[in-house]
Amino acid sequence: MIILLSPAKTLDFETTPKTKIHSQPELLTDSAELIESLAKLGPKKVSSLMGISDKLGQLNAERFGQWHTPFTPDNAKQAVLAFKGDVYTGLEAETFKADDFKFAQKHLRILSGLYGVLKPLDLIQPYRLEMGTAFKNARGKDLYQFWGEEITDTLNSSLKSLKADTVVNLASNEYFRSVQPKALNANIITPVFKDEKNGKYKIISFYAKKARGMMAAFIIKNRITDVKDLKKFKTAGYKFSKEESNDKELVFTRPEQ
Repeated sequence: MIILLSPAKTLDFETTPKTKIHSQPELLTDSAELIESLAKLGPKKVSSLMGISDKLGQLNAERFGQWHTPFTPDNAKQAVLAFKGDVYTGLEAETFKADDFKFAQKHLRILSGLYGVLKPLDLIQPYRLEMGTAFKNARGKDLYQFWGEEITDTLNSSLKSLKADTVVNLASNEYFRSVQPKALNANIITPVFKDEKNGKYKIISFYAKKARGMMAAFIIKNRITDVKDLKKFKTAGYKFSKEESNDKELVFTRPEQ
């Protein structure tokens, strides 16, 4: 089983990592190619491209300019510990024990606009580059065309090494679009999280993002490799809804507090 997550815009490169174990991103050569083009953009173009403030444009233009290899623990940090935000608040990777990190390294993959596919302990340097960014590059009009089949091929390689045939999609639609489902050698299961509001169950973005992280943590800490065991997820009041689920989507609902 492979778990897919999205990255986060919010980063933490100040807190000391909870583990010294680290690895290198598999597609770093591709990342360097992207950076070469991105580093040519000035702060104003970065702001316009990403639809962000001048201050953030300046920050990310500086990040592109300062990005360099080789990655070491002195100039980079493990992805799963560097990313913050709703999903990673739910994941709570800072609470992982050594065996949790070991299982996550095999079974968790983070999709990234800059790095393509990341293992949890892959070192990364600070960046912001959402997968949906319409950044024209040598390979096409946007990042989806830049990555092409590479993300899917990388995931297939991981599936083969694990002798696994299931992908649990906990990534957002924006990031999962970088995967080519028909070419993926796996059955794709998508957990869906709904909260009750005014008597009706609906997807509320903030809660759903956090729940994706909690589901990933549930899989990792319980060493789950069988889809049927996902239905046992009951963290934070969520409960499996057999009535709303099907072979492709597992729906979990939480009553209004």
